[in-house]
Amino acid sequence: MEEKVKFQFFSSLLTFFICVYGAYTEPLNSETLILRNHNLPNPPTLSWPESTTSGSDPEPDPSTISVHLHHIDALSLNKTPSQLFHLRLQRDGARVKALFSLASLNQTRTTTSGSGFSSSVISGLAQGSGEYFTRLGVGTPPMYVYMVLDTGSDVVWLQCKPCAKCYSQTDEIFDPSKSSSFAGVPCSSPLCRRLDSPGCSRKSSNCQYQVSYGDGSFTFGDFSIETLTFRRAQVQRVALGCGHDNEGLFVGAAGLLGLGRGGLSFPTQAGARFNNKFSYCLTDRTASSKPSSIVFGDSAVSRTARFTPIINNPKLDTFYYLELLGISVGGAPVRGISASLFRIDSTGNGGVIIDSGTSVTRLTRPAYVALRDAFRVGASHLKRAPEFSLFDTCYDLSGLPEVKVPTVVLHFRGADVSLPAANYLIPVDNSGRFCFAFAGTMSGLSIIGNIQQQGFRVVFDLAGSRVGFAPRGCA
Repeated sequence: MEEKVKFQFFSSLLTFFICVYGAYTEPLNSETLILRNHNLPNPPTLSWPESTTSGSDPEPDPSTISVHLHHIDALSLNKTPSQLFHLRLQRDGARVKALFSLASLNQTRTTTSGSGFSSSVISGLAQGSGEYFTRLGVGTPPMYVYMVLDTGSDVVWLQCKPCAKCYSQTDEIFDPSKSSSFAGVPCSSPLCRRLDSPGCSRKSSNCQYQVSYGDGSFTFGDFSIETLTFRRAQVQRVALGCGHDNEGLFVGAAGLLGLGRGGLSFPTQAGARFNNKFSYCLTDRTASSKPSSIVFGDSAVSRTARFTPIINNPKLDTFYYLELLGISVGGAPVRGISASLFRIDSTGNGGVIIDSGTSVTRLTRPAYVALRDAFRVGASHLKRAPEFSLFDTCYDLSGLPEVKVPTVVLHFRGADVSLPAANYLIPVDNSGRFCFAFAGTMSGLSIIGNIQQQGFRVVFDLAGSRVGFAPRGCA
């Protein structure tokens, strides 16, 4: 009898502690989405400590660079939040279409044009070539300009005087004749031969480059050597394109800083100095006042990062391919999603890439449908709303201070990435409509976009051939 009383006592005590603990913790199968603001974010404002050099600043560590990033919306003036969001989705569709085109045509990556050139890289459409930019100095003395950063491109380039044709940019166009560190690359140089199909100027015997984009936009000019300055840290002898003919739907930045895996990307060129490491953290500007940032060097590696190996695609060396094994919703693996849906086939098609320039994560259609259906079941208590643009799963959250939604976890080999609710349920208008921020695609290629990356420090350890994710990494 005494044993029975003891058992009942301890059983009641255990139940009490479980109830108390449960009241103060989140269930493992749900996340709370705090609805601070039911509206789309206002346009960001620009502030650039990078381009100011105070005499009292400490001398920069030559082995590390850290600079702020801004979303490209900041260069789109006189636009409403709704207009900016629609433009972002348009850019995203253009970007994804071109990435799919490149992936499907990887057996014939170089496409010769009538002038004898071929593109050294085909990135997204010009207007979709990147979503984040920074400010850096070009030349000696440095002239500060905006440059888009893009993990899906390799070549570094910017507009240069004299212009045969240049698009409108925010800053004055760079004049190489005013830089003491500018130098052309001879046609006979091994560096020139690293372009997929270089050209040669008969007039100067200097190397020429061309980068083409999926919509017919392109940049063409002299392949050159120049010094780049990040805040006060100089990186000398960077091979870049000095574009004299730049045609197409380009954003207002001066050019592009390629962050891909190819031999001419900035991380590869500066690899020895920065130990082949860089990382970025993209903030959700609806919920954080902290700036987005990118870091090059050993300090780019977060101690809390969980790493997954970079997968090599011998047909396409620009992208960062990762091995996605599955996805969980509400604490349970989604049935119908397996690693076989995300493998690279023998022709180089398929696979999963992580990309800074794509906003919305795209999953091959069978995986997306399974994920969407699992989320709908877990979110059945929420009021449904009409579809919006590419989003087919939306909810009316107007008037609610917060909601519980099922968790979403991406299972990479060696790294489980648990997404905050704000990374997959996002506002799409100013009336309280929120949509599930994934989309399906008939292409075999899946893309992890920057909405899902927000708040994580995403670490690219090229020396270790791995990518890491550190949650709450933007501090």
